[in-house]
Amino acid sequence: MKLGVNLLCVGGLIGEAQLDFCQLAAEAGYDGVEIPVLEGQPDHYAWLGAQLDALGLERTCTAIVPDPKADPTSPDPQVRARGVAHLNWILDCATALGAQTIGGPFHAPIGHFTGSGPTANEWQRGAEAHRDMADTAAKRRMSLALEPLNRFETHFLNTSEQAAQYCELVGHPAFGIMYDTFHAHIEEKDQAQAISALSGHINVLHVSENDRGTPGTGQIDFGAVFSAVKKTGFDGWVVMEAFGAGVPELAAATRIWRPMFEDHPQLFRDSAAFIRNGWVQA
Repeated sequence: MKLGVNLLCVGGLIGEAQLDFCQLAAEAGYDGVEIPVLEGQPDHYAWLGAQLDALGLERTCTAIVPDPKADPTSPDPQVRARGVAHLNWILDCATALGAQTIGGPFHAPIGHFTGSGPTANEWQRGAEAHRDMADTAAKRRMSLALEPLNRFETHFLNTSEQAAQYCELVGHPAFGIMYDTFHAHIEEKDQAQAISALSGHINVLHVSENDRGTPGTGQIDFGAVFSAVKKTGFDGWVVMEAFGAGVPELAAATRIWRPMFEDHPQLFRDSAAFIRNGWVQA
């Protein structure tokens, strides 16, 4: 596996001010970093990619659909076209960055609900957009890892069973799932069974504790998670994701208003050691 750290714990746009955290990731033994692609233009991500090359860090990225007015699953053709344009912007930024995977909930706007679960038509529209996105990603030597979220953040994709069905609907070899242990802790009755249901479809594993703090300090049985993931034959990116109160622009979105870890050096180092040891023992 390749070990990564999601840099949303330090900022929404990774720039000059966050490069020390990239250095910290390299010193803590991470193979790479997961870069949020939430704003900016491809030239910024090309610059950032060069900085990461100098540190010897590979990278993945994570992205979202931020606005109901640019929803690729919408029945409105104009809204859907803006949504597809947003997916293309993600692709261009990830390409400039040199990302190996594009992960995250780039399906439907976070926090926007219809009052019911996903309809067959929503899934069909989403699958069409994601199939085209996967085709472009494959040509650029990237893969996709769409992230199911818990029911309090989206109605579009919540469970592993749904995610496996959606992968079959999209039907593209470059398309897969980002399995996140935080969201699964809410939605699944048994994480090992949920992971088994996604066998062959997991492109990125997000290691995230139930309180979004340091993995291994909360309720999630990561030993069972790692064992189940390894049984599927997965050997890709394993990315630590945590959030804290120190990034004001993300506090409202992540609902984190109190410290979840001591500091970033503690978070990075303890998490790296915990995940590597757990992976070996699984």
